Amino acid sequence: MAMAPTPGSETTKAGEIDETHDPALRSWVESANGHAAFPIQNLPLGVFSVGGGAPRGGIAIGDAILDLAALPALGLLEGEALAAAQAADAPALNAMLALGAGPRRALRRAVSRLLASDSPARAALEPLLVQMAEARLHLPAHPGDYTDFYVGIHHATTVGSLFRPDNPLLPNYKHVPIGYHGRASTVRPSGTEVVRPVGQTKAPDAASPSFGPVGRLDYELELGVWIGTGNALGSPIPIREALDHVAGLTLLNDWSARDVQAWEYQPLGPFLAKNFLTTVSPWLVTMEALAPFRRAQPPRPEGDPRPLPYLWDEADQAGGSFALTLEVHLASAAMRAQGTAPLRLSQGDAQAMYWTVAQMVTHHASNGCAMLTGDLLGTGTLSGPRPGTEGSLMEITRNGRLPLDLPGGETRTFLEDGDELTLSGRFEAEGFQPIGFGPCSGIVAPARA
Repeated sequence: MAMAPTPGSETTKAGEIDETHDPALRSWVESANGHAAFPIQNLPLGVFSVGGGAPRGGIAIGDAILDLAALPALGLLEGEALAAAQAADAPALNAMLALGAGPRRALRRAVSRLLASDSPARAALEPLLVQMAEARLHLPAHPGDYTDFYVGIHHATTVGSLFRPDNPLLPNYKHVPIGYHGRASTVRPSGTEVVRPVGQTKAPDAASPSFGPVGRLDYELELGVWIGTGNALGSPIPIREALDHVAGLTLLNDWSARDVQAWEYQPLGPFLAKNFLTTVSPWLVTMEALAPFRRAQPPRPEGDPRPLPYLWDEADQAGGSFALTLEVHLASAAMRAQGTAPLRLSQGDAQAMYWTVAQMVTHHASNGCAMLTGDLLGTGTLSGPRPGTEGSLMEITRNGRLPLDLPGGETRTFLEDGDELTLSGRFEAEGFQPIGFGPCSGIVAPARA
């Protein structure tokens, strides 16, 4: 473990390990100790509201939320940490994230000390805790723009093989991070109802298209990348600086209407098949919290092209991946009514990413595109190479040809009304306390007239 900076020194970089990552650190918030997602070593950022109150910034700690908007009045913060907390008194964290990584790190370290088991500030802070079960969670930031990438190579290969068995990957895939522009207005937090979309589709044997509720509703297991500080229009982001522009990660479900997608995607790619809803987990796990879980990017297979110089950085290759396990669970309405545990559809890891987060950010801005605070990037579906690691039903059921058996005798090829789909993710590394995102879930509701 790296030497921890002395208390009060806020120079720790996002990729460095400090006293906030100490696995022995415990909190006076008892529910945080051993918490599966939100121990004191995590301290993710989010936005919450209670009753009819205004949304405001908070930090998850165990089963509770520390009210960041109320924290400055206690006089326990100073300098950059104080500025970050003051900026969190808003219905979105854009202003706080725009301050950059320094204030974010300072706030994390200050809050870690205040919530530690030996903190003398417990009596002052306890009234600022809100039970998560009593709060409504919102998006952590307002996404001005949303771009979805396609960096999961196993997903790209499997889906390509379904439609192009002789040429699953198009020639550009291993040279450039592929992405498409999504719809920021339909990004919503976990728990948002998934209203079955309607759309124009055409069956292979039909003479003409039809319009109505989609039949092939699917999910996509992804990570969401939140931009902290942006760049000026016309000024690219060098890859060695790309992660300095990233605030943190969430889970992301890019709900997809496969029948609409099959009919509309040529020649310009996804449109109405994917812009009806994108669900993200509401807690932003900061890049600082992820320092112990950074891993080397898997080496490219022999014979694969080396990326062009603007997309290549040795430091990024040495720490551009994450020790992250991802899971997907499904519970039908009948299963929930019977008290049957959700069925795990898949379990994989972030090693499925052919391109790193830094490469995604750098390529996005390489033509001078202005990235803005709060912009959201999706990684694309993160499927693994083996059965049981798929990140979508299209892969699991081979585009509906191999129905999936559910407990109680039900089967699925794609999602049906009443189904609840939940993504989860857990960072684990030897010698450190595991942390997570919390759930990213949604229940499918019938189409509306």
